[in-house]
Amino acid sequence: MADGMLAHDGMPTRDGMPTSDETLARDESLTRDETLPRDHGTRPYWDARHADLDDLTSGGHIGLDRPGNELFYAHRLGTLLDLIGDLSSPTAPLFVLDAGCGKGYFARALARCGHRVDAFDTSRTAIDHARAEGGGPRYAVALLDEWRAAWPYDIVVCVDVLFHVPDDEEWAAGLRNLASLVRVAGRLILTDEDTDRRTPRGAHIVHRPLTAYRAELEPLGLRHTLSRPYGFRENRVGFHVFTRNS
Repeated sequence: MADGMLAHDGMPTRDGMPTSDETLARDESLTRDETLPRDHGTRPYWDARHADLDDLTSGGHIGLDRPGNELFYAHRLGTLLDLIGDLSSPTAPLFVLDAGCGKGYFARALARCGHRVDAFDTSRTAIDHARAEGGGPRYAVALLDEWRAAWPYDIVVCVDVLFHVPDDEEWAAGLRNLASLVRVAGRLILTDEDTDRRTPRGAHIVHRPLTAYRAELEPLGLRHTLSRPYGFRENRVGFHVFTRNS
């Protein structure tokens, strides 16, 4: 992890976690059944996709076979771990949020690396699968614009999610909410194509230019610090890293 990224200096902890009543209540809320999020256009699509496709294809590339998606996930994970870095310990874990976690592949991997991971998705089908897999993360059902936390996160990741939000207002609201969850010197790591204009592709994909992300995030104190393309076959998506400086 880059210089300046520390795990909540000065916050009272117990085994590396905050100990406030608010946090303990939050722990409980992540393990009980939640009320389903308000209905919106994408949730039925993702529930059906997660129900019909396997654990990788449902949140991966539907044009790839199982071995292809194994490679695709491993490729993205390697880059993501490089962007996050290795500054973590059992007594001072990084607090990480996986927004739009699907069936939990990245959330479980981050937990295995010693990070304290919250993860949510709009699809109850996906979250039920993720919980059944276990592996350490705390899961919940929520929309991008409604997730709240009792503490800010060192890292918020949102992998291949935002370009699956066709509605511009919903996209902007979700992005602003994710920004609000990042601590000072923390990072928001998201993915999209580095396109020069808003580019719809079918009913469920809209790629947006980096300028659109910067227009939403820079007024909120997040500065764009890095772009890294996937470099996987013909895929034109890549990671964009925003760092909170105020």
